[in-house]
Amino acid sequence: MLRIAVLGCGRIGAMHAANIASHRRTQLAAVQDINIAAAEAVAAATGARIMHSAADIFSSADVDAVLIATATDTHADLLEQAVAAGKPVLCEKPIDLSLARVNRCAEVIRGTSIPIQIGFVRRFDPGHKAVYDAVRAGEIGELHQVIITSRDPGLAPQAYLKVSGGILRDMTIHDFDMARFILGEEPTSVLAVGSRLVAPMLMESLGDHDTITVVMTTASGKQAIITNSREAAYGYDQRVEAFGSKGMAISKNRRPNHMSLSGKGFSDRAAPLLHFFIERYQEAFSAEIDAFVEAVEANRPAVVGFEDGRQALVLAEAAIRSMSEGRAIKVSEIS
Repeated sequence: MLRIAVLGCGRIGAMHAANIASHRRTQLAAVQDINIAAAEAVAAATGARIMHSAADIFSSADVDAVLIATATDTHADLLEQAVAAGKPVLCEKPIDLSLARVNRCAEVIRGTSIPIQIGFVRRFDPGHKAVYDAVRAGEIGELHQVIITSRDPGLAPQAYLKVSGGILRDMTIHDFDMARFILGEEPTSVLAVGSRLVAPMLMESLGDHDTITVVMTTASGKQAIITNSREAAYGYDQRVEAFGSKGMAISKNRRPNHMSLSGKGFSDRAAPLLHFFIERYQEAFSAEIDAFVEAVEANRPAVVGFEDGRQALVLAEAAIRSMSEGRAIKVSEIS
């Protein structure tokens, strides 16, 4: 059993702690949060002990690895401390909102053999992974386009939006990683457009957008098209399509069940989409822990590592510049 401590006991940290506590291959060694009440709530729910500082966790002989689910602006610091302490680390995305800070972190940890996994959980979704496998197996012929739809069921709280880093760094970063994953090639050009359609006044005050489209192109001409919205009236919309010379593969939305009802005056009435990311990606979060355990036990690089996190942020920065300057941006322009 891999003994994992969780740093950060907010919504996603609490979810990770519960998953680790119930996982067949892991033990929840400890939890820690600067908000003691949050740590106490998670400890009460899972039976984990509370440690009162990150330093205590990093120095503990009873902790084999750590999961970082703290505020984004602490991720890079804690990741560096984990590596210095010799603890394998699974760090939630993004590594930081600043590419310069991520690049400095890369220098600090350069050369380490300690497994570092970044929390791009959607790679582990069974449907999305099946699309990846179909592309790699040549089942759709030569890949031409990847189309990713990601729409939240409702606008996040204003307090969260203020510190999120903007839709491209916060929300679309998952889709940048998924595009790289399916494409199998690095995008070389990024064109992004944004609108304020869901909450125009709020988005204006935040200098952000709530509705975006990104088109990325690789050197060989393959395309990835991403569409995002902060609010979909029908629920959490998560779809991935790969289109190729011989066909296409689609990962569809998930529902509580697959029953559809038809009757007089209506047809194919179905249950609403699973509400949000914790429900939609439940299987993926478990598979993510499996992958982390396997990397640690084999002492090999994680399947989605630090450089994947850095490259997704590079694409986010290219999209931000594209939106600002109204032109396609060469990824090579972003350092």
